[in-house]
Amino acid sequence: MDDLPLGALFSALAVLIFLSAFFSGSETALMAINRYRLQHLVKQKHKSALRVQKLLERPDRLIGLILLGNNFVNILASSLATVIALRLYGEAGIAAAAGILTLLVLIFGEVAPKTLAALYPERVAFSAAWILPLLLKLFYPLVWLVNLLANCFLFALGIRLKQAPGTVLSTEELRTVVAEAGALLPERFRNMLLTILDLESATVEDVMIPRQDIQGIDLDDPLETVLEQIKTCPHTHLPVFKQNLDHVVGVLCVRKLLLASPSASLTKETLCQALEEAYFVPESMPLHQALADFKQNHKRFALVVDEYGDVQGLVTLEDILQELIGELTGHSNLVQKQADGSYLVDASISLRELNRLTGWNLPTSGPKTLNGLIMEHLETIPNPGTSLKLNGFQVEILEMEGNAVKKAKFYLPESMQPAA
Repeated sequence: MDDLPLGALFSALAVLIFLSAFFSGSETALMAINRYRLQHLVKQKHKSALRVQKLLERPDRLIGLILLGNNFVNILASSLATVIALRLYGEAGIAAAAGILTLLVLIFGEVAPKTLAALYPERVAFSAAWILPLLLKLFYPLVWLVNLLANCFLFALGIRLKQAPGTVLSTEELRTVVAEAGALLPERFRNMLLTILDLESATVEDVMIPRQDIQGIDLDDPLETVLEQIKTCPHTHLPVFKQNLDHVVGVLCVRKLLLASPSASLTKETLCQALEEAYFVPESMPLHQALADFKQNHKRFALVVDEYGDVQGLVTLEDILQELIGELTGHSNLVQKQADGSYLVDASISLRELNRLTGWNLPTSGPKTLNGLIMEHLETIPNPGTSLKLNGFQVEILEMEGNAVKKAKFYLPESMQPAA
């Protein structure tokens, strides 16, 4: 090298630092690239994405090639820097050359390219994917030998190499991905997706209409009462029973009955002939299973029973869809925001719906309604005017209906108050 001009040596040194930057940036980009976007591009037959996927199928070979190339060019750059220092300053310049080269490699060969690759992993990885396969073929025997020796060393330490599992997200991880989607996903769609993920933990009991709120037809009532109930009923389907809901005879489709039999000629016999078979589901059934059963059995209406077979409530297809996409018939009147920033809440509302409407995080693992949560917290039947601290909220009970809370007022804690 004594015959080479200094300009050529400096040029060669610059090329080696550039190669060091290439290998460092390629490693960071290939390891940081979004695997899900990569899979999407692979399905679209994107050429660069296909090359990147092929490289990532054997990460041991990829890392072996990159580190082999990176170490080789860094060592060669160190040798060149030593030669340049000797020719310029003699032995006294070797230490200075080592320090300067370390700084140059650190800045231009490591930190800068790796930062760039971390910011734009897709661009860097796709560019590198056209060069690395050629280098892998060229230096395959050496890469294979390096990997063999490294794997033997790991084997001696008791580490068994296995094929890496596919990139699979758990439900909680997927929920985090959706929640952090930000501007990429509108809030209403993001909330809908999060609700779909929650279907696995939600049961029919969480969304059902409780037994005491079910409107049905008692065949023991006078015919005039039954006819008036049918005429004024706001629902399309009604359970028909004798004495109480534990003795259900069937389900009446009000629309079909009125079309087939005018109310003037309607009798209890024709009513019973028009009944459909009642469909029952257990209260512990997950919502996603209930939705699948509704679809499979072509049902829109089911009675919910407990472990003893007693009817505890009623669930409709609309209830499940409402859980997915929110209120179907406009804004719920069960929660009303007041001028002073407090909330007037109907205590019969389910905690899941209350959380959805307000964005609060009231516990849903125990009682299903606000009334139940208040009762559990107080461990007694309260009187109007009673106040309590509930999950950080100051709650005042405004109205009682029998032994149940009818209306309550929520005062937001200071941490949730809007900024002045």
